[in-house]
Order: sequence, then structure tokens, then C-alpha cells
Amino acid sequence: MSSDPAPFAPSSFPVSSPSPSELPSDHPFLRGADAGGVAGSPLLARLRGEATDAPPSVWFMRQAGRSLPEYRAAREGTTMLEACVRPDLVAEITAQPVRRHTVDAGIFFSDIVVPALLAGVDVEIRPGVGPVFARPVRTSADVAALPPVGDAFEAALEPIRQAVRLSVGELGTTPLIGFAGAPFTVASYMVEGGPSRDHLRTRALMRSEPETWDRLAAWVAELSGRFLRAQVLAGASAVQLFDSWAGALGADMYRTHVQRHSAAALAHVADLPVPRIHFGVGASHLLRPMLEAGADVMGVDHRIRLDEALALLPEGTPVQGNIDPAVLFTSEQARFAEARAVLAAGAGASGHVVNLGHGVPPDADPQVLTDLVAFLHAQR
Repeated sequence: MSSDPAPFAPSSFPVSSPSPSELPSDHPFLRGADAGGVAGSPLLARLRGEATDAPPSVWFMRQAGRSLPEYRAAREGTTMLEACVRPDLVAEITAQPVRRHTVDAGIFFSDIVVPALLAGVDVEIRPGVGPVFARPVRTSADVAALPPVGDAFEAALEPIRQAVRLSVGELGTTPLIGFAGAPFTVASYMVEGGPSRDHLRTRALMRSEPETWDRLAAWVAELSGRFLRAQVLAGASAVQLFDSWAGALGADMYRTHVQRHSAAALAHVADLPVPRIHFGVGASHLLRPMLEAGADVMGVDHRIRLDEALALLPEGTPVQGNIDPAVLFTSEQARFAEARAVLAAGAGASGHVVNLGHGVPPDADPQVLTDLVAFLHAQR
């Protein structure tokens, strides 16, 4: 394995004073259900690796979105990124799947490129394509031209804070999970200019100009970390760092060029008591180094059984996952069999929160999800 280069200090990107290293006294994480809070949530207990006799806890990645007719109605006339910075709309969309499916957590409605948008980067989400950056970042000069991450960015996060506060009000005693994109995935979009199947430009930049890559990834880590912290201090009771493309890297490349940047993002909430979930797609070979980046809980996709994942992780690691999204399109018998198998495979974990092995497909039948949640809640 190649040795890790020295940690990169993003001194060229001014930062403001950090927020207090404690939750506000009225934070829902600190209040029980009788006071309208989430302190007694079985889902949070499982994310902390604590035993509970409650029925299985479940939420779904991308549970808020195109699979719901109420989402399509709420989004009518707005672009995706416009919707992500409208606090009232974010709160409504965040709460929709909780109302419909009675899942055990809301996931903050956002997108991985929202922090870059708020920082002043020219990015859009093109329907049927995904995030597209007007000016790809591929050289040292491109990185130097990125906006500073200081007081102006903190001010730009105010709609996010307001959206979290409204979402918490809508969810009541159901916890809100904060969300951000991991540095590798977001930086890859910036280098490629948009979606990519192989991330060749990104992987080439890591090798040919590692200092340029490090400065870009550190800039993204600062954005993502501040984005997570703003959500937690405003009311989120857990966070998930989502690395869509990490599976494209080998373990050596991940440790050398990515791990410390994900660690820098998660470090922004390390002094706060909320659980930190780390999830990567196709990243079974990276479970250990992704956990070592500063996570408390490992999200596991559907490509590996949970008991096999647990064998790769330190004893006592809580896990999340990992029903194959494909079973949403099978018979009820097949779906419920898969759910039982996932519960059995996760039974050896100190804590297990049920989820899909990736996100809800946009053409999934909402009733299938509702029925699956009811089935899971009926299990012991």
C-alpha cells in the first residue's frame, strides 16, 4: 500500500469561527417524546449500538422523491435546486414519506451539489442527466478560482437551517437525518463536469496532480462538513455522508486520496452527540476504511450480505441496510422473504437499521413501500 501524503490544510479558503461544540438546549435529540423530542427513538438507539426491544427501525434512501405523487405535485413549476433552497418546500417533501409510509426517520430533502450552489458555483441539475457544472474544475488555477468558504457561505446556509427547523416541526417525534455528499463524489462531478460511468478524469487527476486533487477535495470537504453541521445544530438528530461513486476506487486509492477528506467532512460534527452514518455504492471492499474516516454506523449496499459485512467491520459496529431495491418490483412473497433474510443477517450487529441497499427507484409503487414498512414493523 502506498503511504498517505501529509494531510492537506485548506489555508487558502478562509473559515469563520466554529459553532459551539454542543447542541442547543431545545434540540429534539435532547428531549423525550413527551416533550416533542426524539431522545427515546429506537432508531437512534440502534444507530448508537444500543439494545432495544422495539420493532425493527426502517427508513429508505430517496424515500422522498419521484416515486410519490404528492412530491411531483409539490415540485410542479420548480427545478430541483430551486426546491432544495425553499424551506417550506423542503420541509413538506421531507415529511411526505414519513406521513405515507410511517418510516422511522425523515431524511433531509436536498442534493449533494446544494452546498456548491450556495457557495456560488454555477451548477444545475438537468432532468434525465443529473448535476452539470458549467465550468469543470481540472487544473490548479480552476481550484484557486473557487469561492472562499467563510462567513458568506455560513450566511448562505440560512435557508438550510430554516428548512431543518421546519422539517423538525413537521416530523415531531420522528428523527430527522441530515445529509451531505462525500468529497470524492462531489469533487468527481466537478472534475468530470457531470455524471460519469468511469470517472477517468478524476482518477487521472489524483495520480497526475495529487496536490490539485487534494485542494479540490479539501474545499468540498469544508462545504459538506459545514452543511452537515448547520443541519445538526438546527435540529437534525443523525447525519449520513453519501459517497455514490466511492466504489470505483481500489482500497489503496481510497486511503491515499479520499479517506482523509471524508474524515474532514465528518469531523465537522464529531464533537456533537449525533450518530454519523457513512454509505457508499459498490463499496463493500471499502467498509473498513470508510468507517475509519470517522463514522459511527456503516451503510451497506445490496452487493454483500450484512453478516458478511459485519465480519469485515470491528465488533460492535452498527449497520444500516440492505434490501435490494429490485425486490420492490417482485412479488410480495419475494419482498418479505428478502426482508426477513436482511433482518436475520443483521441480527448479529450491535444495532441494525433497515434500509434499501441503495435508493428508492423513481418508478417504485409507493404502496409497496408502505406495505414493506408495515411488514418490518410487525417483525421481532
